[in-house]
Amino acid sequence: MFIDDRSFHRIQRLPPYVFKEVDDLKMQARRRGEDIVDLGMGNPDRPTPDPVVQKLVEAVAKPKNHRYSVSRGIHKLRRGITRWYEERFGVSLDPETEACAVMGAKEGLSHLVMATLAPGDVAFVPNPTYPIHSYSVILSDGDLRTIPLGAGGDEFIERLEQAVKTVWPRPKLVILNFPHNPTTGVVDLGFFERMVAFCREYRIMLIHDLAYADICFDGYRAPSVLQVPGAKELAVEFVSLSKGYNMAGWRVGFCVGNPQMVNALVRIKSYLDYGMFQPIQIAAIIALEHADEITREVSRVYQRRRDKLVNGLNRAGWPLERPRATMYAWAPIPEPFQHLGSLEFAKLVLKEAKVAVSPGVGFGQFGDDHVRFALVENEHRILQAVHGIRDMMRRCAG
Repeated sequence: MFIDDRSFHRIQRLPPYVFKEVDDLKMQARRRGEDIVDLGMGNPDRPTPDPVVQKLVEAVAKPKNHRYSVSRGIHKLRRGITRWYEERFGVSLDPETEACAVMGAKEGLSHLVMATLAPGDVAFVPNPTYPIHSYSVILSDGDLRTIPLGAGGDEFIERLEQAVKTVWPRPKLVILNFPHNPTTGVVDLGFFERMVAFCREYRIMLIHDLAYADICFDGYRAPSVLQVPGAKELAVEFVSLSKGYNMAGWRVGFCVGNPQMVNALVRIKSYLDYGMFQPIQIAAIIALEHADEITREVSRVYQRRRDKLVNGLNRAGWPLERPRATMYAWAPIPEPFQHLGSLEFAKLVLKEAKVAVSPGVGFGQFGDDHVRFALVENEHRILQAVHGIRDMMRRCAG
C-alpha cells in the first residue's frame, strides 16, 4: 500500500498520547464489571442550566436558525461577551473588531496559533500545561520552547527573562493559562502587569487562556490580562463556557483583545467553518446574561467536592494543598510511590483503588511527580475514591 502514515508530517511531530494508556485500562476494567470512579478527564458531570437549554429548544424550533451562521459568531453573542467583560473586569471591547466566537477555546486557540506563527517561529509555553497549548505550536510547525512553570508568578517571569536572552530567533508568542490547568496555580493582576511589560519590551504576542475564570474559591477572583493598560496592543484572551457553565459539549468560547490577532483568527476561520449552529449561539447569550447566578452555583459544587477530596486524602496520609481555583486538584505523588513516576502510579491507583486519575507527565515532563484529580463525580463518589486510595496506600506503601 502506498500510504504510509510516517509521511504525515504534522502527525509525526505529535508525541504519543500518554492519557490513552490509562483510558484503555479504565475501559478494560469497566468491561470486567469493575466500578471505576473516574476523576481523569475534566468533563463536567452536571447538566447545563435550564434557562440555557430552554432557549436552545426555542431557537431550534425556528427554521431561520437552521441556515449557515457566520464563522466569527452572530453580533448579539459577541455583544454579550463584550458586555460580560465590561461588567466583570471593567474592560471595554469592540464587538466588531475585538471579539470572535469560537467552537470552544481549544479550537480557537489552535487556529489562532496557526494563523500567527510561521514555520520555525519560536513560542514559549509553560511546562506543565494543558496539552493544546504546546501541541498548537507543534501543529503549526513552530519551534516550541517549554519554560518550567515552577511555582509560577515572579519565578516563572524570571525564567522567561533568562530564556529570551539565549534563544534565537527571538520568540514571537507566549501562551499562558491562569487559573492554571493542571497545577491549579493562580496569579494576581500584578503578574499580568509584569507579563505585559515583558512582552512589550521583547515585542512578543501573548495569548492567555482564561478557561477557569468562573471557578474560584475562598474569595479569590481571577483577573484578566486585558485589565492591564495597553494589554490590547499585544494580547488576546480566550474564555469558555465549558466548565463554569456546564456547557462542555456545546463548544462555545470566545477570543477577545488585540484587533489584529482577532482579525487573523476571523480570517482563518472563514476558510475553515461557518461558525456554531445558530441556536447554540442564541442560547449562549442567555448563559452570559445569567452568568453570576450560574457560575456561583457551579463554584459552590466544585468547592464542596474539593473539600471532600483534599480533606479525605490528607487524613489518609496523602498531603496536598487546597486549590483556590479550577475544577482540579494537583497532587504530588506520595513519597513511597515517587519512584514509579506519574504514569505507572496512575495505573496503580486504577488497579488497586479503582480510581482513574491523569498522570502529570501527560501535561509535560515537569509534571511527572504529580497526578491530577478532576472533580467530576459527586461527593459520595469522591468519598468512595478517597476510601479506595486510603486502602491502597495501606496495602501498597510498604
